[in-house]
Amino acid sequence: MIFIFDMGGVVTTSAAVEKQICNVIGISEEQFFEYCGCGNGNASYGDPGVKLNKYVPNSSDLLTLLSNGTITTNQFWQEFSARSGKSIQSDYWHLLFHPELNGDVVKIVKKLRGKYRVVCGTNTIDSHYMNHIERGDYTLFDQTYASNILGVSKPDPKFWKLILLAENVNPEDAFFTDDNINNCAAASSLKLRVHQFINAADLEAAVSEWL
Repeated sequence: MIFIFDMGGVVTTSAAVEKQICNVIGISEEQFFEYCGCGNGNASYGDPGVKLNKYVPNSSDLLTLLSNGTITTNQFWQEFSARSGKSIQSDYWHLLFHPELNGDVVKIVKKLRGKYRVVCGTNTIDSHYMNHIERGDYTLFDQTYASNILGVSKPDPKFWKLILLAENVNPEDAFFTDDNINNCAAASSLKLRVHQFINAADLEAAVSEWL
């Protein structure tokens, strides 16, 4: 059995900093997503359960391209500046990103690692990836599989297929937890064991047989 944990919204507080970015540069969230080419959000970004659009394969909006590692952070801001008419010189993705660890979830990860292999499967961008490295968050896991390195983001099924390939395990022998319902549905369709994260107590109950 292998355990795959999402990072933002599960192990740490949400990775979403769009609201803060909008406040700093003086635009609305709707304008932010429009400039990114994905209306009110895409399948990965926005408020979970509120602004997440349905998954569209091969999306070419700026947020998906950034999450997939197809474009760099600098390229994102250059294109965003051109579309918005705002001259953005600082990387606000990194500057405003200050996640906090969920201590109760960290305890669960550590308990599981005493018996099993536990990895992180996360949608992220270069700026956030480096932030987590600086903080040492990924050291909680045996391995980290990040979308900006894999070249594909959840909920694209390829994301989990690559992890299963790398770990040499069958879907039935993998447990996945994420706060995003789109990601949970996609993983479940591949026959992984899935738990949509709500809180640490529910997660602990879901993995109790392995603790």
